[in-house]
Amino acid sequence: MITIEDIRAAAERIRPYVHRTPVITSRAIDAMVGAKVYFKCENLQKVGAFKARGACNAVLQLDEATAQRGVITHSSGNHAQALAYAAGLRGIPCTIVMPSSAPEVKRRAVEEYGSTIVTCEPTLASRLATLNDLVDKTGAHVVPPYDDARVIAGQGTAAMEFIEDQPGLDVMMAPVGGGGLMSGTAIATRALAPYATLYGAEPDIDSDAKRSLETGVIQPPPQNLSIADGLRTSLGEVPFAELRHHHVQIVTASEESILEAMIVLMERLKVVVEPSAAVTLASLLERPELVSGRRVGIILCGGNLDLRTWLKPS
Repeated sequence: MITIEDIRAAAERIRPYVHRTPVITSRAIDAMVGAKVYFKCENLQKVGAFKARGACNAVLQLDEATAQRGVITHSSGNHAQALAYAAGLRGIPCTIVMPSSAPEVKRRAVEEYGSTIVTCEPTLASRLATLNDLVDKTGAHVVPPYDDARVIAGQGTAAMEFIEDQPGLDVMMAPVGGGGLMSGTAIATRALAPYATLYGAEPDIDSDAKRSLETGVIQPPPQNLSIADGLRTSLGEVPFAELRHHHVQIVTASEESILEAMIVLMERLKVVVEPSAAVTLASLLERPELVSGRRVGIILCGGNLDLRTWLKPS
C-alpha cells in the first residue's frame, strides 16, 4: 500500500515543477450547503489540473535508460497534458493515446507541449489495445493515468498541502474517475486528519465507482457519457484497493446539478472549472445534509474547459 511517506517524498521531488495552489472560500456557497467550504484550486495548477503532480512524480523517478526510450499513456486529456509537460522537463519523447471523444482544447494543449497523439475509439478496450501495440513497437515506458503507485503518491500531495494550509477539516472531497486523485487524497487525509469523512463524487449516469465499492468488484463504466468527460473511466486496481482500505464513500450528482455547480463556482469563486471539478459541489447542492455544520475541503481537480464550445451561441 502507498503511505504518507511516499506522498511526502513525492512532494519534495516535484516541488520545483508544480504550484502550491491556493485555497479559497465563498460565503454564498457556504450558505447554499449549510457548511464552511474550502476549495483547493488545482484548476490553477500547471497544465490546468492536479494531474501534473502525479505525472511529474512518475517521470522524475525514471532511470536515464528508461527515460530515453520515451513515455506513453492513454488519456482523455488532463493526464495527457501532464505527461507531456513532465516529459518536456526531462527532454524525452512522449506519445499519448487519446480517444476520439477527447475535447479539442485538450488535444491542442498536448500538441503544444510537443507530444505525439495517436487517436483511438472512445472505449477502455481500444485505449489499451492501441497503447499495447505502440509499446511493443517503440519500447516506451507506460505511465498510467491513475493505476500506478508513483502517480497516486503525486496526486496525494494536493490533499497534504490542503490539510497543512487548512487544518481541522471534517470532510475531504474529490472527484472520482480512475481513482488516482481520490485514493491519494484518502491516504494523505487518513494520515494527517484521521477522523475526517472521505467522499468521492461522480456523475449519476457514470456511477461505476459507487457500484464497484458496493459490490466489491470493479465495475465497467456505463455507455452513458457524462458532461464530466474527465471521469469517463472505470476504477484502476490500485485505486480501488486504496478506496476500500480507507473507507471512502461515494456520492453522485445529476448532469443538471453538475452544470449548475459549474456556474456557481465560476460566478462565486471567479475561477474557470471543467465539469469534472464541479461534481463534488454538485453532490452537495443535491444533498447538503451530508455536510451540514461541518468544515469541508473540496479539491477542484481542473479547469481545462473548451470555452469556445461552451460559449458558442445556440
